[in-house]
Amino acid sequence: MAAAAEELAGRRGRAAEPGAGPGSPGGGRAGFEGSPGGSRRVFSPAAEFREFSRRQLRDMERLFRQYDAGKDGFIDLMELKLMMEKLGAPQTHLGLKNMIKEVDEDLDSKLSFREFLLIFRKAAAGELQEDSGLHALARLSEIDVSTEGVKGAKNFFEAKVQAIHDASRFEEEIKAEQEEKKKQAEELKQRKAAFKELQSTFRQ
Repeated sequence: MAAAAEELAGRRGRAAEPGAGPGSPGGGRAGFEGSPGGSRRVFSPAAEFREFSRRQLRDMERLFRQYDAGKDGFIDLMELKLMMEKLGAPQTHLGLKNMIKEVDEDLDSKLSFREFLLIFRKAAAGELQEDSGLHALARLSEIDVSTEGVKGAKNFFEAKVQAIHDASRFEEEIKAEQEEKKKQAEELKQRKAAFKELQSTFRQ
């Protein structure tokens, strides 16, 4: 009897484990993600997407849940269609399929929360084409995906490129001035030579 009671209690404990739904979203909570082989692994947004703050992850989760009409932990093609229409950037059927395909790592033709976060990771890294549906989604969702690290690196790179450009332009200006002075000196030399030749002609 005691053994049977312990087994029953164990079953109840396992049944009550949180986040057991497929692709369960959660800003800092662990969920489960499916894989092509059918196995499931624990997914922690805060641990895997450390470039984003907890507030950013909460905003992304809120947006995901808003358009997960079926409440199954996924955004399918029709839900994505509605989402893009609501954001003011409607897509064709093929366009929607391509959007999902770009981040659909488990090839199930729908977006899990992790795959949804990949959109914003790609946006923050500048890996999305400006005319793509995913770029429009990230831009129109009004979630600021910039991070200090990414922004700082970008600003540093841009500043470095600008400094190189300015230095190059400065060198070109100096070189042009030197060439101009050299040209003027040569012209002066030629005028002096011509003047001396003219003087010697008159003396004869």
